[in-house]
Amino acid sequence: MVKLDRQRLHVSVTDPVAASMNFLNEVAGRYPDAISLAAGRPYEGFYETADINRYLDRYVAYLAEQGSDPVQIRRALMQYGRTNGQIHGLIARMLATDEGIDVPADAISVTAGCQEAMVMALRGLCAGPDDVLLAAEPCYVGITGAARILGIEVVPVPEGRDGLDPARVAETARAVRDSGRTPRALYLVPDFSNPSGLCLDVAARQRLLDVAEAEDLLILEDDPYGLFGLDDRPRPKLKALDTRQRVIYLGSFAKSVFPGARIGFLVADQTVVDDAGRTTLLAEELSTIKSMLTVNTSPIAQAVVGGVLVESGCSLRAANADKIAFYRENLRGLVDALDRHLPAPWREEVGVRWNQPEGGFFAVVDVPFTADERLLEESASRHGVLWTPMSFFYTGGGTRSLRLSCSYLDAATVEEGVRRLAAMIRENLPA
Repeated sequence: MVKLDRQRLHVSVTDPVAASMNFLNEVAGRYPDAISLAAGRPYEGFYETADINRYLDRYVAYLAEQGSDPVQIRRALMQYGRTNGQIHGLIARMLATDEGIDVPADAISVTAGCQEAMVMALRGLCAGPDDVLLAAEPCYVGITGAARILGIEVVPVPEGRDGLDPARVAETARAVRDSGRTPRALYLVPDFSNPSGLCLDVAARQRLLDVAEAEDLLILEDDPYGLFGLDDRPRPKLKALDTRQRVIYLGSFAKSVFPGARIGFLVADQTVVDDAGRTTLLAEELSTIKSMLTVNTSPIAQAVVGGVLVESGCSLRAANADKIAFYRENLRGLVDALDRHLPAPWREEVGVRWNQPEGGFFAVVDVPFTADERLLEESASRHGVLWTPMSFFYTGGGTRSLRLSCSYLDAATVEEGVRRLAAMIRENLPA
């Protein structure tokens, strides 16, 4: 029998963050009756299997309306297809309709989930060993995991109470450059980020774009939660404000359609010039990387998402009206339940506090004790509630905070989960 030395496998195999997330799944499996305030997955009450066929049929009808004959339609759904996808035109219309982002359809690559879009962007931009990614911290583990697999160094830029400070981004970029490395890009989630739930105001977004220009950075703007604000106040995307092509926009249909479709996309309208002076779009150049990853994104999955877009007039905001209302009420319910079960002024006296997210799926609770894997296991076994240690999202830190998610549960279960969480917190307060 062959025995492999684990230490000789790639570092991504032994990545402590990935191991931590696996541990979270294992705990959930061992305690199936525990209420999970950890899972960031969408609520399943909006899904019906019959919808898959309906969306597929609607997209087939759309292709026929556009002039495709039965042979062409069969080929579109059952052959390999265009590397960068076939619903890029519909996505371009959706971005213009919902977000005021006007880009050519050829600047869009339809990917096998947003994770592939991240890998494509990172591999394309970070060409040398000294090329570095800056990332807001705390940070979504998917981007740090992708960078780890590719051998790309990630330099954290700590968030403040109001989100990422553009001045701190500039300072970090200069420090990286002074050390002999090259900061190539900055990753962040400007709207209701995972895990912090923070949202950048418009002034900070404008300053961040100015910093990107001054420091020669590209911005990877990830937007999985932008639809789900607590109000309808306009929050322009960085890409919508981007007049200098500094932003690569990363999108996903996991929350707005359903995760099982596994459809994401990237918008890369930057111009690439070769030695002969010929120009292409960055999205077209990145398609070469995609062709070596997934060859092409499933045309059947694209057709299902395409049907959603056609049916809604290319407006995810219209298609998701019920989901938006549901997630708003759940987030309000989560914060209200925290306020009831951990009331003021007692919580201030003992050092318990939480943020007030403006939207999204998450809230962060600070506690006066270590919220680690050991406590998570105890919380699941003794109190029947799961949460996520914030340390999972830091290179070092977050040891006295935990992330709560309210997306997967109905309102009554959120309430009961917070009641159990409050009992766990009270039990672990320092004497």
